Amino acid sequence: MSLLRNVKNLAPLLDRVLVQRVKPEAKTASGIFLPESSVKEQNEAKVLAVGPGAVDRNGQRIPMGVTAGDRVLIPQFGGSPIKIGEDEYHLFRDSEILAKINE
Repeated sequence: MSLLRNVKNLAPLLDRVLVQRVKPEAKTASGIFLPESSVKEQNEAKVLAVGPGAVDRNGQRIPMGVTAGDRVLIPQFGGSPIKIGEDEYHLFRDSEILAKINE
């Protein structure tokens, strides 16, 4: 049994980024429901929390590339999955994030 009951209790360390995948649409714009088998897992995620950043050889903090609330593209595989209740989250290193989606 996990001690974690709420994702807000999880604070990433160093250059880690906590994300949750955005669920793909199960319905088209015209209202047609898609079967689960045709809905692929998306690589889009929402950043929930970020660590303070890694430290370089000189002891300087390396700034993070993303902040909480950003929408990002993540690799299809990788990261460390974390399950809290029915929800699944992932921890990635800042350098593993593929892109930030600007709106």
